[in-house]
Amino acid sequence: MTTSDDDVLSSWQLNASAWIDAVRGGVIQSRLQVTDQAVLLAILGRQPERVLDIGCGEGWLLRALADRAIEAVGVEGDAGLVEASRAAGSAQVYHASYGQIAAAEVDIGAEYDLICANFALLQQDVIPLLTATKELLVPGGALVIQTTHPWCVASDNYQDGWRVETFAGFAGNWQPMPWYYRTLASWLNALHMAGFRLLSLQEPQHPQSAVPQSLLMIAD
Repeated sequence: MTTSDDDVLSSWQLNASAWIDAVRGGVIQSRLQVTDQAVLLAILGRQPERVLDIGCGEGWLLRALADRAIEAVGVEGDAGLVEASRAAGSAQVYHASYGQIAAAEVDIGAEYDLICANFALLQQDVIPLLTATKELLVPGGALVIQTTHPWCVASDNYQDGWRVETFAGFAGNWQPMPWYYRTLASWLNALHMAGFRLLSLQEPQHPQSAVPQSLLMIAD
């Protein structure tokens, strides 16, 4: 499969409307039952006053944090999702691609207590972005990443590489989305190379499920 990080952003532009409907309609059971609460608790456990949500989508996490008196700032590469997030009440949402963030081409603020990326790191080379985010944190600040658990989608091919999400079983007009699969070792190596230290690794799981729903990492 030949693809690029630009293809990931293009697919989000095509799927933005369907994604907004899915999130706000509560149709993604893993989110409702496990992963939304998991990332929210991970963030609240650090007691941040100011949070940057990278790849904030339609802004559900920004709103959840604001409801808890946390200053929540978002950045999103798709203009439609930025507009949807702002329209839902999140005033501080920047429109910038990951490449622009990595190259410091757009001012998205600084001095954040915590930066999170919730199922938002789908590109192949995450190291430049992670390195750039490190500079936006206050001393002692934390990075929270939640992503698809590598074991759950490994099948018989536990190797880094591009995969395709077809959104099978989802209602709405979806287009196939490329995303970059990485092993657990690959995730940990990326954090290390970007200058982060892993503090906690969690595997959020529904009590009635035999497999974890996600991989959640906290680093500083």
